[in-house]
Amino acid sequence: MESRKRLWVGYAISALVLLFLLFDSLGKLLKVAPVLEGSAKLGYPESSVVGIGVVLLLCTILFAIPRTSVFGAILLTGYLGGAVATHVRVGSPLLTHQLFPVYLGALIWVALYLRNEKLRRLLLAFA
Repeated sequence: MESRKRLWVGYAISALVLLFLLFDSLGKLLKVAPVLEGSAKLGYPESSVVGIGVVLLLCTILFAIPRTSVFGAILLTGYLGGAVATHVRVGSPLLTHQLFPVYLGALIWVALYLRNEKLRRLLLAFA
């Protein structure tokens, strides 16, 4: 893929992921009723929702900043792994709930691969 196109596709995917994650973290920080209800169904007390929102927001900000984007992606991968584990534990539907964080994590890394030349070179060195 041509480098300009690759870069723009990477930024477009990043923007979509960032919008979703920011929306999710703000819902937790503002204690929106549906978010609190969903968290309770997953076994999380209301008192933990703001803390989870802060962690998600910080990881998302790190991913958005080019110099810290790899670190942010690593932290978001861990966060999303916890989301998968939570959905598996409560028996959520496989395709719509258990795998959604996996899809989101894959998009994070695809976007980062497309927009970060150093990461591409590092990964291609192992291929």
